Formats: sequence, structure tokens, C-alpha cells
Amino acid sequence: MKAAVVVFPGLNRDRDMIAALTKIGGEAPAVVWHKDAEIPKVDLIVIPGGFSYGDYLRVGAIAARSPVMQTIRERAAQGVKVMGVCNGFQILSESGLVPGVLMRNASLRFVCREVKLSVENADTDFTRGYAQGQIIRCPVAHHDGNYFADAETLRAVEGNGQVAFRYAEGTNPNGSINDIAGVFNASRNVLGLMPHPENLIEAAHGGTDGRALFATLLAA
Repeated sequence: MKAAVVVFPGLNRDRDMIAALTKIGGEAPAVVWHKDAEIPKVDLIVIPGGFSYGDYLRVGAIAARSPVMQTIRERAAQGVKVMGVCNGFQILSESGLVPGVLMRNASLRFVCREVKLSVENADTDFTRGYAQGQIIRCPVAHHDGNYFADAETLRAVEGNGQVAFRYAEGTNPNGSINDIAGVFNASRNVLGLMPHPENLIEAAHGGTDGRALFATLLAA
């Protein structure tokens, strides 16, 4: 699988994501600057974490209006897989590529720690490396990760199997509704998640619970 990592000014996890994709997939991803409307022909597009545009105005809102996002919308509609992690999740939400919004953490504080996640839908190209209901470890680092959706949207997300991961065992770090940590679009080829699986893929990280997501996805 060929992948591309999209970089916006202010992101700081792009090198982590590039390293994870290279290490697990055996091939370095293409790196695309946000002002370039063209993306090479790839099977996977990833928006990594950080603070795009300093999170001014509203997290992800400015990045969502960059030229590259129209191309990403078109590719997603064609079935190309898209993943946004942390700030990338916020950008996908602001772009309308995944349902719901990300608000300020309930504590009003930045959180940086490890959480536990429950795999809620293991029947996708992103999650088949895990068992349904499996509990995995994953680090988080964000200030605006409080997932929210109105009642109608939430019913649809829950009813359609669009919840990818939930915070488990009382580790919800931000107040997200229904403990939601990651969601798919209706077609399940776009995934947004707040935790950072790219930071737990080898023993030097203290564990490998994030590795299966990349291994399964890159092998799809």
C-alpha cells in the first residue's frame, strides 16, 4: 500500500507518523505540503497531529480550508483510505469527513498520558488486526479532544458501527460523549482518532499496541 502524509504549518507529529509508516510498511510515504492541491496516487492519506496554524480561530478550522483538503475529499469519495490522528482528527471533523466535533477538554487542561481503548468495530481495514472488544494501550496528548455529536448524529454513529475506539476502564481523558475516542465515516474508509497509535509501535516506545493498526492497514 502506498501512503501519503499531509503536512500543515504547526503540525509536530508528522515525523512520528512518517517513521511509523516507513518502519511497518517498508516504504517511506510521500510527503505533501498543504498548499499543494495534488496528491500522488496512493491508497492511504494520513493527517498527523500537532497544532495546525497554532490552533488559532478554532482547532483544525483553518487547515480544513487548505487547498489540499478538496483533493482529500475527492479521494475519500473514491474509496481511498484517509486517517487523521489528534489534530488530524480535528481537521477531518472540520472538513465534514467524519461526523461530530472536537471541543475543549472537560478539564480545560491539556492532557498527556496513556489511556486504554476498547476496539469497538474490528471489521474494517483499519482495525482487523485487533479482536472485537480488545483493550489496548495508547498515548494521548491534546487540549481539544472532547468528542461531541448531537443526538441524531450520535444515534447514527452508534447504530451504523461507526465508533472505532472508546476510552476504556475509566481512562476517558477529555469528557468525550459515550467515551468515543475514534470514529469512521459512513463508508468506514475515513478514520479520525484522538490517541496516537504511531507512538506505541515498538519496544522502545514501551509497547506495541498501536502497531496492529498500521500493519493491518498497510497490508490491506
